[in-house]
Amino acid sequence: MTSVQIKPGDVRTRAELKAIFGGGPQGGIIPSRTTDNILLFSDHESAKDFGYQDGWLVEEDKSGPIFEYTGQGTLGDQTLSGNNGSVLHHVEDGRALRLFIAVGYVGGGTTGARTHRYVGEFTLDADEPFVMRQVLDSAQKMRWVYVFRLRPVAGVEQAPEDFVPVAPETVTTKVPATPITDPALVSFELKPAEATTSQTIKPEANSGRKITRKPTEAVEVKRREAELSDRFLAFLTEQGHSVDRIKIRVEGLNSTFFTDLFDSTDNALYEIKGNISRNAIRMAIGQLIDYRRHITPKPDHLVVLLPECPDHDLCDLVEAGGMTLIYEDGDKFVGWPVTS
Repeated sequence: MTSVQIKPGDVRTRAELKAIFGGGPQGGIIPSRTTDNILLFSDHESAKDFGYQDGWLVEEDKSGPIFEYTGQGTLGDQTLSGNNGSVLHHVEDGRALRLFIAVGYVGGGTTGARTHRYVGEFTLDADEPFVMRQVLDSAQKMRWVYVFRLRPVAGVEQAPEDFVPVAPETVTTKVPATPITDPALVSFELKPAEATTSQTIKPEANSGRKITRKPTEAVEVKRREAELSDRFLAFLTEQGHSVDRIKIRVEGLNSTFFTDLFDSTDNALYEIKGNISRNAIRMAIGQLIDYRRHITPKPDHLVVLLPECPDHDLCDLVEAGGMTLIYEDGDKFVGWPVTS
């Protein structure tokens, strides 16, 4: 029924969309009370006022294209409660994500009512459902936002104007190392097994494609990383160290990367992981090597920070890469301070 009433590329008013999907007349994220849908509204012009743009990334991975969609909330740090939480749990709740982009006004602007282009149906990326970034809020203060990583479920429209602009040159910028612990993220717990088994979201009619979405264990890992980062940030600050994060945009790409903590006092770059698995430590090593290429002057120390001591072979792996391993042991951080 939905595919007959609307297809990617169609332009509708909010009133017309409400007649199809339910929902409300305003807001960026609207969970419908009458259908199994969550409506996501984006506006390229208003987003620029806050220093970000929702849109397609030029870089695709093995799973295909990604559309980045910034969560709801324009003042202060965003949280994973409320409507943002409804996006995070949309599969468990049996809801589809449907994305719309503002494109104009009814009657050329005489009524004030907006028109919106339907992009298509999406689901959250299973392995990395969101990233956290620092941007300005409506009071022009730096804050944390959640950027959801949306994967197309069926046929979607990829209009040229919906792609995030690529960086004309590589730019690195220091941003404040404010704590990243959102109370909703800290208290996040996986739902009971019967509610979180892998589910299949029904695609648009006749698409012939199914998207399987596993539970968001990735959020639990993100929570542990956030808590460890906050504890270590507090520790470094108590030692009188100057700590930031570094924002990186690479020439010719449109992804934005944020490092974990950068200790300017020791000129040390940290990559923090929430577990001590081999894959996590391998990833940390690769990320540190990747980030260092773009930072000038180069960090003197590349450090992997873990919540506990890994096995001896993984300790050797970090050392073999010319890096420092620090891990938490009670109220101590073993391996700190870093040395030449």
